Amino acid sequence: MSAIERRLRDFGFRTIAGTDEVGRGCLAGPVVAACVILDCEPTLFGVNDSKLVDRDDRLAICRMILSCARAVAVGVVEAATIDRINILRASKLAMAHAVDDLGVRPDVLLLDAVTIDEVDMPQIPLIKGDMRSVSIAAASIVAKVYRDLLMESYHALYPVYDFRNNRGYATESHQAALRLYGPSPVHRKSFDGVEEPLLLFGRDVTVERRDGDPTR
Repeated sequence: MSAIERRLRDFGFRTIAGTDEVGRGCLAGPVVAACVILDCEPTLFGVNDSKLVDRDDRLAICRMILSCARAVAVGVVEAATIDRINILRASKLAMAHAVDDLGVRPDVLLLDAVTIDEVDMPQIPLIKGDMRSVSIAAASIVAKVYRDLLMESYHALYPVYDFRNNRGYATESHQAALRLYGPSPVHRKSFDGVEEPLLLFGRDVTVERRDGDPTR
């Protein structure tokens, strides 16, 4: 997982950053990206694509990344912006925000199969980059942990959708809740299946927030 980083250092690059995003396929919540600069030759056992690492391991690995990384930053683009500019542009915007907020300017940026027009620096898109580059994999894990915590906070506001367990993805129970209650303010209205007709006799249904404020 560090072979690409070692080769880049052989070519003279010293500040190598990896970036990745999570949440592109969700029906609710933001898309979240992270950018990570690791110290040279990091020992990060277990770092891999966040989708291949279970929750408890992700938390432990994320703590390890944060303890040894030279710089880490996160970018978040909310559902309303996703609806306005589309999910691909929103994903790239989240990565651009993460890069901008690093506090350290990378010599080169490693990405998972994309490039970012808004970022003016050398970029290397890697097919399946989160399985080939330790820097991208580290960014994937940080972004996943951060987004999962966000979705848990949304669960407290809108418990009927079970965001704590589905994280905004289109599970059967999540889709059933959408048909019953309609979308919440954190749902992506432009995504298929989000604004389905309500089942309750076509009536307008108000989703109650945990704090008692009614929202649609």
